[in-house]
Amino acid sequence: MKITARTIAVSLLALVSSAQAQVGLDTLADANGFIDVQKITCAQLANTYQEDADALTNWYSGWYNGLAKKHFYHLTRVKPGEHALIVYCKENRGKTVIEAMDSLLKEEKIKMHKD
Repeated sequence: MKITARTIAVSLLALVSSAQAQVGLDTLADANGFIDVQKITCAQLANTYQEDADALTNWYSGWYNGLAKKHFYHLTRVKPGEHALIVYCKENRGKTVIEAMDSLLKEEKIKMHKD
């Protein structure tokens, strides 16, 4: 099979155009530096730098635990939960992060009742 420069160029262009550039959380902030966490989409979360996505998912975890009046930080559950949210968001880019968390929490409750 003969590979031409045109074939390589077209393949590279397709690869580059399908990849999303990673951005910092500052791109989600308003003029005063605030981020409206209820409006962040899964696509926006998935397109942030990994350390920013980790920080934001950690914040969401604290927020939800606060709403549930829980005051403990469970070391072995936090990282897997953050990872699950990021993976879910990469697969459901059109949802908001809040919707994604609701879906994951509902799935967790269903699983707990089955066990």
